[in-house]
Amino acid sequence: MTENQKIKILLAEDDKFISKAYQDGLRRAGHEVVAAYDGVEAMQKLKEGFLPDIILLDLIMPEKNGFETLEELKKDNDLKNIPVIILSNLGQDTDIQRGRELGATDYLIKSNFSISEVIEKIKTFI
Repeated sequence: MTENQKIKILLAEDDKFISKAYQDGLRRAGHEVVAAYDGVEAMQKLKEGFLPDIILLDLIMPEKNGFETLEELKKDNDLKNIPVIILSNLGQDTDIQRGRELGATDYLIKSNFSISEVIEKIKTFI
């Protein structure tokens, strides 16, 4: 991926305020962002043909949580190779371990990372 090529990101985050903050920051950094507000909507956008370079996935969401969404993603041959960064406030070792076992590329605790630090993390996986 070249330096000025837009990274396509699917942001699955149910908190509208947090979602908007991430969308604004990611767009200001020059990336294309599609937002989903729960796991069902995230999977729907993927199956409708939006194929992102990376997925930012919250865990606590209505309808289908992040763990269930990640599990479904990794079972789909067309989607399983998309890197997934879990972005959650759940910081228990068991949650982090479960996320990694389900195939997350990385696990970031929201309160520990600024939006600019998340953007830098994204670059390391693209």
